Amino acid sequence: MRRAGLIVVALLLVAILGLLSPPGRRAIDTARLMVALAGSPAPAAVRSMTYGGGRADLHGERGPVLVLLPGAAIAGKDDPRLVRFAAALVGAGWRVMVPDLAGAKALTLSAADAAEVAEAVRRAPGNKVALAAISYAAVPAVLAGLEPDVAAKVAVMVAVGPPYDARRVIGFFTTGFWRGKRLEPNAYGKWVFVLSNARRLTDSGDRILLEAVARRRMADLGAAIGDLTGRLGPQGRAVMALLDNADPARVPELIDGLPPGIGDEISRLDLAARDLSGFAPEVLVIHGDDDRIVPVGEGEALAAAVPRGRLYRLGNLAHADLGASGLADAATLGRAVYRLLEWRDRMG
Repeated sequence: MRRAGLIVVALLLVAILGLLSPPGRRAIDTARLMVALAGSPAPAAVRSMTYGGGRADLHGERGPVLVLLPGAAIAGKDDPRLVRFAAALVGAGWRVMVPDLAGAKALTLSAADAAEVAEAVRRAPGNKVALAAISYAAVPAVLAGLEPDVAAKVAVMVAVGPPYDARRVIGFFTTGFWRGKRLEPNAYGKWVFVLSNARRLTDSGDRILLEAVARRRMADLGAAIGDLTGRLGPQGRAVMALLDNADPARVPELIDGLPPGIGDEISRLDLAARDLSGFAPEVLVIHGDDDRIVPVGEGEALAAAVPRGRLYRLGNLAHADLGASGLADAATLGRAVYRLLEWRDRMG
């Protein structure tokens, strides 16, 4: 009996030492972060910071810095989902910097957003940072990461539901086809595209009408818009021809027929047209099979395009709402979280 008791004590000591080891602590922090993502994490201390012409919220008081970029959402850095995500990361030992990205908040998506991201990374506390981008924000994040000084500072990048091939994504949200398969797209992406690009029209009347169309449909997807579209000129009609098209074979010509300001911006935001072979940071891509805004194959393509890409493919993610449904998804998301925490520990 005494020998058996000593064996039990020895096993308990081994288990405790294992939990106190770096891998053991990371496993505990992974579980804690997964639970926080699935529920309501404890609020974190938040303070405002300004830098140059920018400003950000800094969540948490200690730990290496993770720069968290909001996707295309009107609430921007104050989006409740993003605030919860930041609080969960603080609970796992990060300080989280959430910059106030004017373009993403105004839904005026542009390659110029990369300059805002680059400046936020440069001004973030510490010599090394992690960078996490939600949905569309992955595009300016990657573009910023092509800048040598930004690449030198970013240790790891997380991309959740990222686009890669701009033309292919546009074809998907207008026709529902992606790589020959018909899916049911979420119409939000279509109207964000319209709102973002209407300002690039030189015809001010068409610009006002298209913005009104987008806002009406974003408020009510079934709203009638004929009273607006019937008054459009050539530029506005070119945009609506793309949006109304259901034939994937016509997408390239309709994109090429867009007003130059829109076509040029699409080209600048197209990661598929960029040489990413020299992209330095490791990229952890998290994407769900059920994504109906950006198909999961876009995340696959981004992970394959960068030298150090890792894909974590979940069955259910609902685009960018981080959380896991089912054991298989929990295991996959847990691997991504654990890898991110390995970088946390390297960054000290």
